[in-house]
Amino acid sequence: MNKEKAISIVKPQLTEERFEHTLRVTQTALELAETYNVNKEKVELAGILHDYAKYRPKEELKRSILTSNLPKDLLDYHHELWHGPAGALLLEQEHGINDSDVQQAIRYHTTGKANMSMLEMIIFIADYSEPGRDFPGVQEVRDIVHHDLYRASWLATRNTINFLMQKNATIYPDTFHAYNDLTRQLNGGND
Repeated sequence: MNKEKAISIVKPQLTEERFEHTLRVTQTALELAETYNVNKEKVELAGILHDYAKYRPKEELKRSILTSNLPKDLLDYHHELWHGPAGALLLEQEHGINDSDVQQAIRYHTTGKANMSMLEMIIFIADYSEPGRDFPGVQEVRDIVHHDLYRASWLATRNTINFLMQKNATIYPDTFHAYNDLTRQLNGGND
């Protein structure tokens, strides 16, 4: 699918502000794809489509989770996490997007996971650090992302976990798994 087709699919699903975020995520992701020599077509497609289901009704997302092979424990966590996994599924059902690399990048763009591919990390970190974001720790990630994607992803997961803990919010296990996996990789495979 080309860029124009992907935009025509996603734009009606988003607010203008969220669409502008999507364009910034896509641009950030493409810059990272250039830096890390990752397939630009897949990065662009995942970047454009990552928030496809962001504004779908919670009941629709819940139904998608319940009637698919997605983990049911998603429903035990904040509904903001549902749009990635459900969006990857809905994009396949509604538009035939079945590239597993693109699907996985969309599915895990909010939580991360252990053993992220370069594409998954790029979409995860581009969503976290795009230029419109402004929160504590984001600049530190931006400062190193073009030099060390693993450390940038580790910082993003660490910051996210710390933020959610300060709010006394639950944290989806995939985020802990991402943090632990990245910690091991940064420590040469040791805990």
